[in-house]
Amino acid sequence: MKSTIENTVEFVKEKLKGAEAGHDWYHIERVWKLSRKIAAEEDCNQEVVELSALLHDIADPKFHNGDETIAPKIARKFLEGQQVSEEVIEKVLFIIKNISFKNRSEVPAELPIELKIVQDADRIDAVGAIGIGRTFNFGGFKNNPMYDPEVQPSLNMSKEEYKKSNGTTINHFYEKLLLLKDLMNTKKGKEIAQQRHDYMLGFLDQFYKEWNVD
Repeated sequence: MKSTIENTVEFVKEKLKGAEAGHDWYHIERVWKLSRKIAAEEDCNQEVVELSALLHDIADPKFHNGDETIAPKIARKFLEGQQVSEEVIEKVLFIIKNISFKNRSEVPAELPIELKIVQDADRIDAVGAIGIGRTFNFGGFKNNPMYDPEVQPSLNMSKEEYKKSNGTTINHFYEKLLLLKDLMNTKKGKEIAQQRHDYMLGFLDQFYKEWNVD
């Protein structure tokens, strides 16, 4: 008999078939593995961490007209079908609702360790070499300009402005990716994020050198 985690893996793989490459099953798998890596050094509920990591992008609002209610509904229905306890379901849904970068100003001051872990893992997958690849893939998906020297980053966007933004891919580094290092919650998350942050700085330096040909 398969475990709840194994059933969740199968469910998410099927649900995300054909998803945009930066938010597909492989993104989920990386976040899941990173979450387990970080959780190994924390006192936490492992089941909540793994289920939340697997289900956190089951219906990313950016691909559903900004609707943030779809993912929690899908997750609840699935978890109830797996006979997961109501206590665990509520904790998983709380993480799904509060994990996003764009929602950071709305979350409670005190966060459960399980949310901190999965949030770190999700943000780590947005930086470094993988983060660079995902950013350019999504920029291409939206047909955003790669770079425009005349367009400056928007550093103080509201949640709604962020959701509607169609700025350049390079500006996204300054609007989000380079900010993530200082938003990490856990010791392990900070260690991993720092290395990937430094890699992105090197990439940007090389990008500008190649762009500004003498």
